Amino acid sequence: MIPHEKALVKRLENEPFVLFGINTDEDPDKFREDCVKEGVNWPNLFQGSTDGPVPRQWGVSGYPTIYVVDADGVIRYRDLHGEELEHAVMSLIAEAKGEWPKGGDHDAHGDHEGHDADGDGHGEEHEEHDSIPAVPLRPGGGGK
Repeated sequence: MIPHEKALVKRLENEPFVLFGINTDEDPDKFREDCVKEGVNWPNLFQGSTDGPVPRQWGVSGYPTIYVVDADGVIRYRDLHGEELEHAVMSLIAEAKGEWPKGGDHDAHGDHEGHDADGDGHGEEHEEHDSIPAVPLRPGGGGK
């Protein structure tokens, strides 16, 4: 996954885009060494275990878990990969830049239909576009 993330960060360095990692390794020194070795230059929050406060609060049950968050801090997609992830990120960048309407009829498939509403990563088609409820970025809190 890291080569794809590095390429994405590089390609989108001048766009309204941030990649942010939550790391659950146990050894902070090894984590820092691995980041240097792998060229990870985006922010990461060290948790020390899969039972850390952030994974617990967000209900993370598998790794990697990917949340795609819009410019307003609202989770718009979860657990997308490959082309679906690329399309989701690019559509939200276009929204942030005012090139697409916010919450328009685009989705992670690029086909103007529903998306992976149940978050299982299979991307089943759904008739409703808004099948993923807008939720605040901060669990239990209000938005930004």
